[in-house]
Amino acid sequence: MNAHELRDKTPDELRDQLVQLKKEAFNLRFQAATGQMENTARMRQVRRDAARVKTVLNQKAAQAAAE
Repeated sequence: MNAHELRDKTPDELRDQLVQLKKEAFNLRFQAATGQMENTARMRQVRRDAARVKTVLNQKAAQAAAE
């Protein structure tokens, strides 16, 4: 996922995606705690994807406030 793909989405779609990423992050933390995690790099990807979604949401909010 990159920022260009996210900018094309609506704020509602971004919020839904953020919820999905947070759920996935929770599940990954749970897997890590129980020693069942197969792909440890996925935690980093999910965390960064969530940050990207939040950044784009904030940019859209700032742009809407400026207009």
